[in-house]
Amino acid sequence: MFDDRSPIYRQIADRIKADVLSGALEADQQVMSTNQYAAFYRINPATAAKAFQQLVDEDVLYKRRGIGMFVSPTARDALRARGRETFFGQVVDPMVAEARSIGVPLTDVIKRIEQLEDGR
Repeated sequence: MFDDRSPIYRQIADRIKADVLSGALEADQQVMSTNQYAAFYRINPATAAKAFQQLVDEDVLYKRRGIGMFVSPTARDALRARGRETFFGQVVDPMVAEARSIGVPLTDVIKRIEQLEDGR
């Protein structure tokens, strides 16, 4: 499950975010505890705790004292909004700049995107 490209805690956080985005984890659904997560994936509990704390800080998860961690009711919408911003900043904006620099009219870019959407 884990690779060497990024810290394990970040991979855990990214996996949980992906599960929230896909609907595998729903609003107010309880997630495994840090100890359960650590035991299941055979990692240090502190690593799991760091991932969960990051998710709490980002309002993806929230704590219910004595009960556990749950998916925030606003997590999916917030993650989608952040994803859109990242997508435009990392994909669309550079694509538009490149199209302008090589003389491709934006109407051609839009037409191509529409063709791809239609499956042509």
